[in-house]
Amino acid sequence: MTSESESNMAKTPLHQKWVLWYDNPRLAPEGTTWRENLKECGKFNSVENFWEVFNNVKPASQLSTNSNYHIFKDGVEPMWEDAGNVNGGKFVLTIPKKESRGGRLDEAWLFTVLGMIGETMDATGDQVCGTVVSIRKSQDRIALWLKSCDSDACISIGERWKKALDVSSKTSMKYQSHKDAAASGSSFKNQVLFEV
Repeated sequence: MTSESESNMAKTPLHQKWVLWYDNPRLAPEGTTWRENLKECGKFNSVENFWEVFNNVKPASQLSTNSNYHIFKDGVEPMWEDAGNVNGGKFVLTIPKKESRGGRLDEAWLFTVLGMIGETMDATGDQVCGTVVSIRKSQDRIALWLKSCDSDACISIGERWKKALDVSSKTSMKYQSHKDAAASGSSFKNQVLFEV
């Protein structure tokens, strides 16, 4: 039998500590704020801890409509106003429901998360803040949140994300600013700054 310290030493550490969150505004009690509805599902800072958390929640495709999973760096909350996000934006990948039901959503979500926590999309390790999968009635979305709107840095990450997902070169991923989203009150119906 191994001691707890020996067990912890055997774990493969990640460069960052991450938090998995869940919310569904439609299921929130009346009068509840968005932040109060946000539930922490687990934290992880090693490969083994990641799988412990990730494998013990429902796959994204099995969540009810209007649900969201968020995985963000520890200390960065999945909201536009957070200091880590306020000057940034997000790339958005839209997946039609038919493809989601065929397994594409769960695969794309897993590949996005693995690329993010493994830091294969962000060469510096400081641009990616987190990712969100959103389950909606007619289509689902995965968003990759970055801390800036610098086109060179963001486009490089967007191109790596497309490669990680092995999506068609014809698939467009649009980048939107969080400041535009906060001003309009909408997550996805905003001006596109650039796309990959």
